[in-house]
Amino acid sequence: MNGKRPAITIFGGTGDLTFRKLLPALYNRILSGSAPDGQDIIIIGRRAYTDAEYREKAREWVKKFARLPYREETFEAFAQSIRYYRMDFTNLEAYPALDTFLDEQGIETCVFYFAVAPRFFATIAEGLFQIGHAQGSQVILEKPFGESLDDARALNARLEAAFGAENIYRIDHYLGKEMVRNVQTIRFTNPIFADAWDAKHIACIQISALEDVGVETRGGYYDHSGALRDMVQNHLFQILSILAMERPAAFTPEAMHEEQLRVLRALRPLTEENIADQVVLGQYDGYREETNVAPDSKTETYAALKVFVDNDRWRDMPFYIRTGKKLGRREMEVAVVFKSPSPDIAPTVLLVKFQPTEGVYLQFNIKRPGDFEDIMPVKMDFCQSCSIANRINTPEAYERLLSACFHGERSWFSQWDQIETSWKYVDRLEELWGDRTPAAYAPDTAGPREADALLAQDGHHWFREPEVQ
Repeated sequence: MNGKRPAITIFGGTGDLTFRKLLPALYNRILSGSAPDGQDIIIIGRRAYTDAEYREKAREWVKKFARLPYREETFEAFAQSIRYYRMDFTNLEAYPALDTFLDEQGIETCVFYFAVAPRFFATIAEGLFQIGHAQGSQVILEKPFGESLDDARALNARLEAAFGAENIYRIDHYLGKEMVRNVQTIRFTNPIFADAWDAKHIACIQISALEDVGVETRGGYYDHSGALRDMVQNHLFQILSILAMERPAAFTPEAMHEEQLRVLRALRPLTEENIADQVVLGQYDGYREETNVAPDSKTETYAALKVFVDNDRWRDMPFYIRTGKKLGRREMEVAVVFKSPSPDIAPTVLLVKFQPTEGVYLQFNIKRPGDFEDIMPVKMDFCQSCSIANRINTPEAYERLLSACFHGERSWFSQWDQIETSWKYVDRLEELWGDRTPAAYAPDTAGPREADALLAQDGHHWFREPEVQ
């Protein structure tokens, strides 16, 4: 083995994230030629697997979830790089033995991936702080980062003490999605959008992340998190900052980071007077009967916010954010709704679709063909993911972000000051919301009616691409 090549060591190696996302992503990197041959993969879990038994488990998941075709010879080479190490990572006394194991494997440096619930982050960091292999190593953390502002600050201080700020990668897989990365290209390289990307020309921007499923097996985690902490504080605020940022002087990680941070710091604070007009929280009927959910839970499974960015470009133009579970459809998209020249003319709308379809939709107006003078909306629709070649040749989010970490590229990872600023907003929201009961909504509907009223009070409505006739 080549000890100079960083190994990736995954805590939580028997969980869904590792099986569904990380192992397929690591396999895809090898098949696409973007990973070094024989990169060591150390899997840490509590279950009693041998290397061979774990590799067979990995085979099942790679076959099912890998983007690229399963090839027996490629998988066998991939499998030989996997080592399974049984360990209770909550036991701090177990970490010196892990250090010895890594020595025996000839490994000098690691990328440690925390594919576990956030409540274990500090414990693992405490354990790794004891061992030599953690010195100078990189750490990848899943969201959410902490459970509150105070908790996030304490966790960040501990991690930075253990690994150094420059070695911590807070992963937000939404930032690795192809069309999220494409937003800047669409905006900055097309004058028809670049010259009209402001409150003078845009009526509102809508960010939607909708799920058709409920909490499923994640009730214990979700009941302590809710839609605000699970989605808004991280994923959706990051996307908002990308949409609203000024063009950086240079497209470097540092310059992009600073522009996104300026957006988050310009968010208009919520107050007792405006929270009722800017926030709707909901809970789907039947949530309290889900496994590991408290029978009297007031955790929100739906959140809709009206947010303002108080700067010269966006002042008084609303950004609407919504996310939730059991909404009858799975989709994530951004709708940029331009101002209409007349109330009886449909607005021009740019719709950027992130999932499940990836692409760009543009609705604009023409005169109705024939001997008519009335105006009708028409559309142009680019479906990037409809092409087999595009699907095969486009790395998935976790592939991109793993590669970025291995190469020290930080521009598509959340930075601490961005997270801290987002937490301040969400903490204040939760403080103002207090003990109110979320609005009820029926499963497989669009969510609580109050979310429609959130837009209607300003003369807007949630945009949805018309169904194909």
